[in-house]
Formats: sequence, structure tokens, C-alpha cells
Amino acid sequence: MRKLRKDEDTPRKKPVIGYASGVFDLFHVGHLNLLRRAKGLCDRLVVGVTTDDLVGYKNAEAVIPFAERLAVVEGVRYVDAAVPQDDLDKFAMWKKLKFDVLFIGDDWYGTERYRDFEARLAAVGVEVVYLPYTEGVSTTDIKRRIVSKLVRDRAQGDLGSDPSPS
Repeated sequence: MRKLRKDEDTPRKKPVIGYASGVFDLFHVGHLNLLRRAKGLCDRLVVGVTTDDLVGYKNAEAVIPFAERLAVVEGVRYVDAAVPQDDLDKFAMWKKLKFDVLFIGDDWYGTERYRDFEARLAAVGVEVVYLPYTEGVSTTDIKRRIVSKLVRDRAQGDLGSDPSPS
């Protein structure tokens, strides 16, 4: 007859799986804050990285190719797994991953899209948690600052040397 170990006499709590997603182009501190905060609220964090084809939903194009963005997100210590996000439907992702909590930036709070996701996900026991948006930093803002600096440098005749290999 086998004896129970001390840790076997109490039922184990199921690990909480969280899911967050994004484009993660030009990875910045706002992205890092979102992932750090999300990981602090779950045991395992799965992150969906938007594919290049899907980025078009924002009428945009990623600067960094999908494979590189996926590698960057995989390298973040708060991320347990990174997966391609090829569908904006969070309920469809839940069907694939069976996460317990969906993390999203609070800039989406109250939008029609997320009210619908909240209702659909609540029906299967998934909580939607809105995390604070990091003010003052966004990929769009970084792109604007780069363009502005290039324009200023060009006007001053200071474009530097071309770092690309010949």
C-alpha cells in the first residue's frame, strides 16, 4: 500500500492560463508592461502575435516581419508560449487554447467588439481583464518620431552613413 505524501492530501488548484495578443511591432515598454502585468495575474501566459496578413485590419503594415516579432515575444521572460494570431476573434482563440483569462489593454474597454467578446467568453467561464494602457508610448508614436527625426536630419544635411551592407 502506497502512503500519501503531504502534498497529495489536498487537491491541487488548476493553473490559471492567461491569453494576451497584439501586433508587437517595434516592441516597446508599453508591450512589456502589458505582458508583465498579465503574467502577474495568471500561472501560464500564452501570447498571440498577429500575423503579417492580419495586421492589415489596422490598415497598416508591420515594420518587423512576423517571424521576428514572434521570436521577440517568445524571448520575453513573462511569456510562457507565443502563438500566431491569425484571427481577431478571441472566442475562436479560446476554442483553440482554452485559456481562463483574456488580458487586453484598457483602451479597448467599452468598445462594441469587446462587449461582445466579454459576453461570449463569460458564457464559458472566461474572465476579461483590462490592463492599464501605458501612456505616452505606442508603435504609431515611435514611427512618427522616427520619421520626424529623419526629416529634421535631412533638412540639416545629417543623414549619417548607410549602415546596410553593400
